[in-house]
Amino acid sequence: MALHTRVKLANKLDTPKLHGLDRETLIRIYRTMYLSRRLDDREIQLKRQNKIFFQISSAGHEAVTAVMGLLLRPGVDWIYSYYRDRALCLMLGVTPLEMLLQAVGAKDDPSSGGRQMPSHWGHPKWNIVSKSSCTGTQFVQAVGAAEATLYYEAHPRALAQAKKAPLGEHVNHQPEEIVYVSAGDGATSEGEFWESLNAACAQKLPLFYLIEDNGYAISVPVEVQTAGGSISKLTRGFPSLHVAECDGTDPLESYAICKEAVQHCRDRRGPALVHAQVTRPYSHSLSDDEKLYKTAEEREAEAHRDPISKFSLFLVRERLLDQKEIETLEAEVDLEVRDAADAALAAEEPAIDSIRVNIYSPEIDPTSSTFETQPQLHGAPKTMVEMVAATLSDEMSRDERVTVFGEDVADASREENLKHVKGKGGVFKATSGLQRKYGHDRVFNSPLAEASIVGRAIGMATRGLKPVAEIQFFDYIWPAMMQIRDELCVMRWRSNGAFKCPAVLRVAIGGYLTGGAVYHSQSGESIFTHCPGLRVVMPSTALDVAGLLRTAIRCDDPVMFLEHKHLYRQPYNRSEYPGPDFTIPFGRARVVKEGSVVSIITYGALVHRAEVAAAQLEREGISTEIIDLRSLSPCRNGSSHSRRAV
Repeated sequence: MALHTRVKLANKLDTPKLHGLDRETLIRIYRTMYLSRRLDDREIQLKRQNKIFFQISSAGHEAVTAVMGLLLRPGVDWIYSYYRDRALCLMLGVTPLEMLLQAVGAKDDPSSGGRQMPSHWGHPKWNIVSKSSCTGTQFVQAVGAAEATLYYEAHPRALAQAKKAPLGEHVNHQPEEIVYVSAGDGATSEGEFWESLNAACAQKLPLFYLIEDNGYAISVPVEVQTAGGSISKLTRGFPSLHVAECDGTDPLESYAICKEAVQHCRDRRGPALVHAQVTRPYSHSLSDDEKLYKTAEEREAEAHRDPISKFSLFLVRERLLDQKEIETLEAEVDLEVRDAADAALAAEEPAIDSIRVNIYSPEIDPTSSTFETQPQLHGAPKTMVEMVAATLSDEMSRDERVTVFGEDVADASREENLKHVKGKGGVFKATSGLQRKYGHDRVFNSPLAEASIVGRAIGMATRGLKPVAEIQFFDYIWPAMMQIRDELCVMRWRSNGAFKCPAVLRVAIGGYLTGGAVYHSQSGESIFTHCPGLRVVMPSTALDVAGLLRTAIRCDDPVMFLEHKHLYRQPYNRSEYPGPDFTIPFGRARVVKEGSVVSIITYGALVHRAEVAAAQLEREGISTEIIDLRSLSPCRNGSSHSRRAV
C-alpha cells in the first residue's frame, strides 16, 4: 500500500528492536505479505467473474504466517497447514502461479491436480502435506508425523527402507527437523486438537502449533467457541508445552515469539503452541457475508489492525523504504500476480477420465500374481490369534518401518514391570510378546482415543513408516470415521499421487462372543467397502490371516484388516505356520467346497456356519458350493459356474 511520505533512508538499523532482521529480510516479509493479499484479491475478482468456483482468503493472517516461513526450513520441516496460510506457503517456496493453478483447478496444480478447492495447500517438494476441508483432522496427523521424526532419529535402517519404497524420493529426515501444524481458533474446539496435545506432550514431540485467532469461526465469536475466549489460557496446564501469545498482525513481535517457540521444539524440549491474535478483514469466504453478524464499528476497528497497512507504515517510519520504493515493490507484485493469473487461466484442465487415477497405488498391485505364493507349512498348528502375532513378528523383523500400536497392544508400558509379569499384548493377546522382542518404541500403547489412533497412523504412513494400528473393537471405530473416510482413504487421490498413507488398521469385529451384547458385537464392514482408496479384507482361517495380513503390510494402500473375534481360538480353522514370505492376493476368493447346484458366497465367521448348512443340504441331495470372499474390497466371488447364489 503506497504511502505518500518522503523519508531519508536509515543507514543503521536498530537491531534489538528488529530482532536481528536486516533490511532485505524486512522488505521480503512485506513483499510476501503484500503478494499474499494481492493473490487473494485476484482470486476474489476471478470468482466474481465466474472463472474460479470458490475463494477463501488469508487476509489479516499474513504477518505471523510470513515470519513463520522464515523460521521453518523449506523441504526439511514438515508442514500441516491451514487454509489461511498463503503467506507461509509463499515464503516456503510455493509460487503465485502454482497457487492460481489450484484456484482454477488446472491439471498441473501441484497440490491436487485440480481435484481440491483453492487454498487446500499441498506440495511434496516443500513437505507441505495435502490438506482436506475437514477442520482439526490435521492435528493428530501432525502428531504421527512428529513421531516419525523421532523414530527415524532412532532407526536409520527404517529411513533407508522408506527411501527405497514407492514415493521414497519424498521421504526425508534431517537433524533438528520439526513439524508445524496450524489452525484457526474454531478448530481448537475439535476433539482431535485436545487428543493431539495429550499425545504430543506425553511424548515431548517436536511439534509446533500455530493457532491463528481472528476472533470468529465463520460467524461464531471466540467467546462462544472457547471457554474464557482464550485457547492459550486453556492449554497452559499441559506439561512440556511451551505456550505463548503474540500480536499476529505485527511481524516483528510474531517473529520474536515464534522464534523462541520453534527453538523449544528443535531442542527436543517438547511441543510449543503460539496463540496469534490476527484479524479477518474479509468475510470467512465468498460464500459468507460478515455484515450479517459484524457491526460497522467492529469492522472499522479490525481495519485499523490490518497487517499490510501497519507494516508498510512501519517501514517508512523506520526509514527502511521510501514512497517510491514501496510503489515500485507493489507494482512489481501486481504485475507478477497479473501474469500468473493469465498463465493459470490458460492452463490445461484435467482430463475427465483422470478422476480414476491415483485411487490406489500405481506401483504395487496387491491383487496381482506377485502376491500369489505357496505356503511352506511347518510347526504346530496355530489359532487365528496366534497367527496374527507370528505374522506381525516376521514382518517387523523384515521391515523396520513397521510399528504396532493401539489400546493395550503392548506387553506393559512400564517396561520395568516385564521382569515380574507376563504382559498384556492386546485384549485378545494378538500382539503378545512383540514389545519384549522389538522394544517399546516399535510396539506401544496409545491413549484411549480412536480418532487419534487412526490420525497418528496417517501421519506416520505419510512420512514413510508402515504403522499397524489396532482398533480394539469395531463397535468403537466411529470416532475415527472422519479420519478414515475423509483422510486415510483419499490422501493419495486428493494429492494426485504426491502423498500416500498405506497404514494397516487391525480391527476386531463381529458377534458370537457370549455376553458381548450390542456394543461388542457390531458388524458394519459393508460401510467401509464403499470408501474408494481403502482395501478391506476379512479372513476366516489362520492360514488366510498369515497370507492376507502380510499382503496388507507389504502393499502400498491403506488396508482395514478385520478379525472376527469368534474365530480367534476356534479349533477348526487352525493352520501350521506358512513361512515368512507367504502372501495371498487381495480379490481372490477361496473355494471352500465344490458344488454344482447352489453357491453360498460368504466370509468371516459365516464360512464355517455355511459348511454346517452345506452338509445338511448334501444329505438332502443338494450339491452346494461354498465361496469364502476373504477380500471385501476388492471383491470377486471366485465361482466359475452358473448356479443359484446365496
